Amino acid sequence: MNRRTLVAAATAVQLGLVGVAVWEPLSARLTGEEYLLAVEPVDPIDPFRGAYVTLGYPGLADVLPDDGSLTGPVFVPLEEAGDVWEGRRAVQDRPDSGPYLRCASEGWRVRCGIESFFASQDRARELEQQLRDGAVARITVDGRGNAAVVAVEPAPTR
Repeated sequence: MNRRTLVAAATAVQLGLVGVAVWEPLSARLTGEEYLLAVEPVDPIDPFRGAYVTLGYPGLADVLPDDGSLTGPVFVPLEEAGDVWEGRRAVQDRPDSGPYLRCASEGWRVRCGIESFFASQDRARELEQQLRDGAVARITVDGRGNAAVVAVEPAPTR
């Protein structure tokens, strides 16, 4: 093989790997339905890690059994609760109907790919205050349970 072919093949492989790495959140953003989840701050801005806010979801806090027996891939069905949606008990089998999140369980913690929200430094500071005052995360979820955070906004007022 000549040098150009090797460079082209290496570039194609690298582009393919990038595509694989971003496919799940990209799929959620492009094809997903929107849902609002109550959200709270977990970690303030860390100057060493960049401008992001770590998000916690009260509705997803207790979806795992207390004994830590559910590990690996899990599915968290979403149920409407007023203006927002909440997670119900995690299951190992994909739900037949209704929206759900595809997550990973580590026995005591569930990660659904919506735990971090990146923003500019100024916007991240603004978000921290907003989260303290009550906020929701606008997420999109595709048909396979892949999710992405689209925005963090003030909680709906009643």
